[in-house]
Amino acid sequence: MKLGNATLNQLPETVLRPHYDRAALRPGIVHIGLGNFHRAHQAWYLHRLMQQGCALDWAIIGAGVRPNDARMREHLLAQDCLSTLIELAPESSAAEVIGSMIDYLPIEENNGALINRMAAADIRIVAMTVTESGYFIDPATKDFDQSHPDIVHDSQNPDTPRTAFGAIIAALRLRRDAGTGPFTCQCCDNLLGNGNVLRQTVVSLARMSDPELATWIETQCSFPNSMVDSIVPATGPNERALVHQLGIDDQVPVTHENFRQWVMEDDFCAGRPDWDKVGATFAKDVHAYEAMKIRILNGGHQVISVAGELLSVDTIAGCMQHGLIGPLFAKVARTEIAPLVEAVPGMTPTDYVSLVHSRFSNPKIVDTTRRVAFDGSARHPGFVIPSIRDGLVQGTPVEGLALVEAIWARMCQGTREDGTMIEPNDPSWDMLTAKAEQARRTPSVWLEMRQFYGDLADAPRFADSFDRYLRLIWQDGLEAALSTYLAS
Repeated sequence: MKLGNATLNQLPETVLRPHYDRAALRPGIVHIGLGNFHRAHQAWYLHRLMQQGCALDWAIIGAGVRPNDARMREHLLAQDCLSTLIELAPESSAAEVIGSMIDYLPIEENNGALINRMAAADIRIVAMTVTESGYFIDPATKDFDQSHPDIVHDSQNPDTPRTAFGAIIAALRLRRDAGTGPFTCQCCDNLLGNGNVLRQTVVSLARMSDPELATWIETQCSFPNSMVDSIVPATGPNERALVHQLGIDDQVPVTHENFRQWVMEDDFCAGRPDWDKVGATFAKDVHAYEAMKIRILNGGHQVISVAGELLSVDTIAGCMQHGLIGPLFAKVARTEIAPLVEAVPGMTPTDYVSLVHSRFSNPKIVDTTRRVAFDGSARHPGFVIPSIRDGLVQGTPVEGLALVEAIWARMCQGTREDGTMIEPNDPSWDMLTAKAEQARRTPSVWLEMRQFYGDLADAPRFADSFDRYLRLIWQDGLEAALSTYLAS
């Protein structure tokens, strides 16, 4: 059965579906980067609020700025912007169709449709999930990278921007000039201080072409920090087969684990839905929540995914079942990451490690090591290297984290230990493979990438461990290196 408004009442009784009148929904949010995570997380929270008869004037309009977003738009419009979510617990599963999204804007080179829609008075929040590497941040200094060609273009052509941030600025200029007022810019990516990061990118880009507008944005718009959490694999044939077994023809279904968390600052200049009524948390300070999740879960993902790639373990659950990779996560997380993380209400760092261990081990979640290891040049500086720096300052162990970085250096050489090729898996793959090949003979070359490691090459406690483990991996193999660390 083709998913759509006309077939909602014909869905199997076991599939939850919208009870509200979707034709009566009115927009309030534009979301840029409308992938699986957004639909399983932010869109789900809004849908659940709508199921209570609330927030019916906060419906989502999807948007994208990349050419390949056009395919997602085509699929979703063909099914009236409905999505099937399949929750996969270790011992059970459940399906739900969500309807909080009502339109998807055309993908245009100059982003005209996106700019005009964001400029309309009914839009009060512009949210985004554009990946951790999408904010034009220098990985070493964390400053705004104003030299990027797309940023240079947008600063010189503010009315026809290439980037989402340029489009936001163009829309805010129209709103300021028309007296419409500001909107909240809401980052939903896994970045520490993600609202601050989004503020830096938008305001810095605006300042390059219109300093007066930049000041207006900085003083009038809101950029709330938030922590988002749910494991949501990419959609492939297996996921489509799951939804087809329910009798539903959905070309873009989403599978997700049986866990969600959303913690955010209550800083919305033009109003917001009451997400706290359906499980979200509003907090004055989300830093501790962010740090716990980013260091342990996102950092833990990198700990196991690079090892899984090298040892040809296809999934994260498979990594946790592996006799060496699972113990690697447990030891690194408990002894080298958790001691650097503050507790949050209701959760200690040690308890969070146990929670993440069980979530990673869920065999129903077919989350590939390739997906999780993707874009390591953004994820290691964001999720792993901060723990190394803090460990060196606080005197806690960093040997396991040095091993993880050595495994990443070995992975980026481009071959697994069984001889198969690793397909390019990073925007900087060519540079990384060249450095990794050089580091095979001289490990210190890898740490000389100061854009990632800064001065860590000059920290003997880390650099010496890295050197020792990378040499051991190349000489005796990864399993020997893992065994050495676990026995130490």
